[in-house]
Amino acid sequence: MTKVAVLTDSSAYLPTRLIDQYSIHVIPLRVLWGDEVLRDGVDITPAEFLQRLKEDPVHPTTTQPNPEDFQLIYEQLSSDYDAIVTPLISSKLSGTVNSAQSAKDAFSRVPVRVVDTQSTSMGLGFAVLAAARAAAQGMSLEDIEAAARSAAARARVLFVVDTLEYLHRGGRIGGASKLLGTALSIKPLLHLHEGRVDALGRVRTKGKAISRMLEIATQYADGQPARVAVIHAGSPAEARALEAQVAGLITCEELLVTELSPAISIHTGPGTVGVAVCPLMARGTS
Repeated sequence: MTKVAVLTDSSAYLPTRLIDQYSIHVIPLRVLWGDEVLRDGVDITPAEFLQRLKEDPVHPTTTQPNPEDFQLIYEQLSSDYDAIVTPLISSKLSGTVNSAQSAKDAFSRVPVRVVDTQSTSMGLGFAVLAAARAAAQGMSLEDIEAAARSAAARARVLFVVDTLEYLHRGGRIGGASKLLGTALSIKPLLHLHEGRVDALGRVRTKGKAISRMLEIATQYADGQPARVAVIHAGSPAEARALEAQVAGLITCEELLVTELSPAISIHTGPGTVGVAVCPLMARGTS
């Protein structure tokens, strides 16, 4: 039986218990803060990051792992595994996929499959979990890769930010740029669309934006069982309240509450809340 490693990047920010349960390997993105280089989720936690973001006059940036970082972890994993599947953050949001692919092209000890999920946070996380669960069942490399790609294609990520300022600063604003002129008077409702951040609407209050987000998420699930995650940046109480609402609206095969990694909340800002929905079957199938 082929033993397949599942490797992802830190922007997925899966709960530690699931990383441990499925032996998922994580390569950290980097937060650049002045002269400091901090590994996402290793050298700085989400809570530490958000506190410093509020207080530090220097605004941080992010960067992807380089090909040498991937080459090193491929080498390490090849000692214990026969192949590697690597679902990663959208190539339209980060250069991580390019680094992983460059390292793969120079590596031949075991097969490596790089999956551009066109997502991040738990949109990526559900693809990682699908691959890890397939690997735990002893599926083939091809089936594990297919499980990751299928989950990534089904997953949808919706989120509400307090301000577009951070997305604008970080250059990740994408189609949401159309909302910039009214950013002070609205709570932007956004989603990941074709690998980029895009706008879903202009809503006057955060409560109304969250209600609209839940309505869209429920429509997307369409009454079918789904894996769902509530996502937040420094808003645990708000996330728990949102979790209770989700549980009453969607048939949840799995319902998680997760934080945004520093590499993502740097672009969304504090107070962001969101929902990732991954129906168990593709829409229109039965």
